[in-house]
Amino acid sequence: MRKSGQPVTENPEHRPPTLSVIIPAFNEAQTIRQVIQAVQEVPIDKEIIVVNDGSTDETSEILEQMRNEPKLKILQCKENRGKGGAIQLGLEQVTGQFTVIQDADLELSPRDLIPILEVLQKGIAKVVYGSRFLNGKKQASLKTYIANRMLANFTNLLYHVRITDEATCYKAFNTSLIANLNLTAQGFEFCPEVTAKVLRAGYHIYEVPISYFPRTKGGGKKLQFWREGVRAGWTLFKYRFASTSKIFKKANFV
Repeated sequence: MRKSGQPVTENPEHRPPTLSVIIPAFNEAQTIRQVIQAVQEVPIDKEIIVVNDGSTDETSEILEQMRNEPKLKILQCKENRGKGGAIQLGLEQVTGQFTVIQDADLELSPRDLIPILEVLQKGIAKVVYGSRFLNGKKQASLKTYIANRMLANFTNLLYHVRITDEATCYKAFNTSLIANLNLTAQGFEFCPEVTAKVLRAGYHIYEVPISYFPRTKGGGKKLQFWREGVRAGWTLFKYRFASTSKIFKKANFV
């Protein structure tokens, strides 16, 4: 028993992690193990929350093989909810001070989580995006580059900001902020919804340049950008003029 006045010694095993990494996964048997291992190797105090979003390939079996690894939480969903629904489920398990979204493919390098986290820890911003295009086109196809820049420019026009990559996977937040956003999107429109709501709430999106290794449909690419781009544009427009009561779960959250 601790005596009165005696300093409290914190058990490192029970201390909340600095970063919570949410990985929504749907039919990613080819890459899910490598992605998890790559995130594990990043020298950051973290927990990894993988949401298997109703996969019909071997993703479930691979995750079950990894279930007992430290600081790895695995949520198995029988039905496909969509990326947004999977992220919302993952958010219910978050215990870290900061939260970031990580796709289950190999398009981005988890090493880039280090500079993203540094911005959050220094208090420079409460929202940090890893931009694939901050330093130019890189390895993206011309079609992908143009489509993404069009979406970013539409965001800039609507919200009077200057960002270069609205659709990036690497979206990082103070956990207290994203946990209190009133998120409803079930699919890929999670990205424009969260962007719109943090901007409507007056938060600045700080961008950090990241690496980008785009995959093709043959390599498992699921996003049909032109169709999803229309949905994203509509989502950005809709929340630009929506009631402020739809931004936060708690009306008095700042």
